[in-house]
Amino acid sequence: MQDVIIIGGGPGGIAAAVRAAQLGAAVTIIEEAELGGVCLNRGCVPTKALLASAALLARVRRAGEYGITVGEPSFSLRAAMARKDSMIAELRAGTESLLASYGVKVVRGTAGLVGPRQVEVGGEIIEGRAVIVATGSTPAKPVVDGIDSKGVITTDEALALEEVPARLLILGGGPIGVEFAAMFHGFGSRVTLVEPGPQILPGEDHEVGQRVRQSLRDRGIDVLIKTAPTSIRQQEGEELVVSLAGRSGEVSADKVLTTGRAPCLVDLGLTKVGVRLAGGAIVVDDGMRTNVPGLFAIGDATGGQMLSHLASVQGLVAAENAMGRARRMDYRAVPRCLHTDPEVGCVGLTEAQAEEQGYQFKTSTIPFTLSARATTLGDLEGAVKIVAEARYGKILGVHIVGPQATELIGEAALAIQLEATAEDLAYAIRAHPTLAESQVEAARDILGQAIFLPKW
Repeated sequence: MQDVIIIGGGPGGIAAAVRAAQLGAAVTIIEEAELGGVCLNRGCVPTKALLASAALLARVRRAGEYGITVGEPSFSLRAAMARKDSMIAELRAGTESLLASYGVKVVRGTAGLVGPRQVEVGGEIIEGRAVIVATGSTPAKPVVDGIDSKGVITTDEALALEEVPARLLILGGGPIGVEFAAMFHGFGSRVTLVEPGPQILPGEDHEVGQRVRQSLRDRGIDVLIKTAPTSIRQQEGEELVVSLAGRSGEVSADKVLTTGRAPCLVDLGLTKVGVRLAGGAIVVDDGMRTNVPGLFAIGDATGGQMLSHLASVQGLVAAENAMGRARRMDYRAVPRCLHTDPEVGCVGLTEAQAEEQGYQFKTSTIPFTLSARATTLGDLEGAVKIVAEARYGKILGVHIVGPQATELIGEAALAIQLEATAEDLAYAIRAHPTLAESQVEAARDILGQAIFLPKW
């Protein structure tokens, strides 16, 4: 008898296993593929490794701006992929060692629930006092005529390409689509990004979507909004022709990349044990409990924001509750990041969400052109935006497009979690010159006290 059985060895499952073991549990993880899940093997880590290659390539080409003379750099996708694979292997080995250090048993195979607290794998039934479902997500293609044509690939396949496609059409302008657009454009592809909604990065603040769209277009990426594919057909050879609704004509491409994902729940036996589902995802409460006692679910399997760092915290919450403690999820301060150029980091409410929730609020946007540090770095694109409650100045959301946004957003996440006000941030001392000063200046502007905004 195990105390906790975890189905899935991704970020959420690993965090749950370690936390449960810290609390004295006997823990078993069941994983049918590689430890680390989508994030380590086919998501966060490989994409960021390749984006780092694209960013460095672009920076080398700008070396002359910094007084450095270099020749025109060459790029090898095979070499970049090999670097990515080496990093993944090293991190996966570290994960195995981590679990071993806590005495977590790893069972390889496909799991299926035969009872609320019984899991079958390889013909063997493992019983536990609690079960945590952490099966992650899988690529999901849209329903479009010709979607199964040769040359239509998922993100999994894109991360294994050996040659840069000359023309790449990406379906979906969410975070995944935008990162792949930036990546392959950096490698030399002619990229077209297609988004059915009114802005790319739907769900983010409208200014973020506008800034990122303009940045992509300035770099030569064709961004099409309010349009979607109606059909895909293969011409002679391997050329693909995509017909788009909402615009005349067609777009030709060598590869078409789909970016959708869906919870991975097939053949898990959830309906057999009575687990409630909605929209193809497992329904949980704020303690990550399903409607079935003793059965928890975390991460992409629960739908919503499919973020590895969110899954990790959900894993901690589920593990503590599985071990008899009382812990609840707080979703107010979940960072959302893109490692594009410029980077994007967002947390909390957008303007639209603040309005929907009935807040009276103020906003401030401070461009990085006012930052001495951004000037010295040569990265002036973007801005810091704060959304704050009007009466007391409570910070509701922070949205950053610009240099090191993915790191800067951590301070904003902590501010929201601690219920900080604009005044708290406005009178916080930051070193000069640093990028962090821009958040302080945005908070000052909420109070009408900005130092570096000209008085017109």
